[in-house]
Amino acid sequence: MAGTDSGSGASASRKRADARRNEQTLLDAAGAAFLAAGVNVPVRDIAARAGVGVGTIYRHFPTRADLVVAVYRHQVEACAEAGPALLATSGTPHTALARWIDLFVDFLVTKHGLAEALQSDDATFEALHAYFLDRLVPVCTRLLDAAATAGEIRPGVEAYELMRGVGNLCIGAGRDPRYDARRMVGLLVAGLRLD
Repeated sequence: MAGTDSGSGASASRKRADARRNEQTLLDAAGAAFLAAGVNVPVRDIAARAGVGVGTIYRHFPTRADLVVAVYRHQVEACAEAGPALLATSGTPHTALARWIDLFVDFLVTKHGLAEALQSDDATFEALHAYFLDRLVPVCTRLLDAAATAGEIRPGVEAYELMRGVGNLCIGAGRDPRYDARRMVGLLVAGLRLD
């Protein structure tokens, strides 16, 4: 009987791992769909990207607001986890910082649409914004400190200020084809370098 218990435990664990993977796939698909077409993209388009039926999305996320909040948190976590990984694998701390800022830009382009979708529940958005700052400011600080310590950028650049500046450069990025937010952010990051 002991073998039966351990087998069912392993089966339950596999099932939970599969459910987590499925949810991650849905969140990645929703994030890509939001980036491409905005947060009001039809659920059937998200389902098609994820390779699942519409019902599967509603089982995981009963409302669009649930999906929007989950995508937001998922993208914050991905951005937070990317910082240390990039620092460990990039040739220089400045390269890691530039790559992280590039990921941050992708997140921000989606985030502006998410903010619109969450306007109806200010308390929810405020809590998510605090979560965003709590998770990402320390990551950006670590990248800036590493680049400054390596003598690659000016010391004293504050993570919050840099992130706010990048955010401001990304506002309205999808509305004007003459404006390339990523190019402007690249100039900002290049401007951090010591001559």
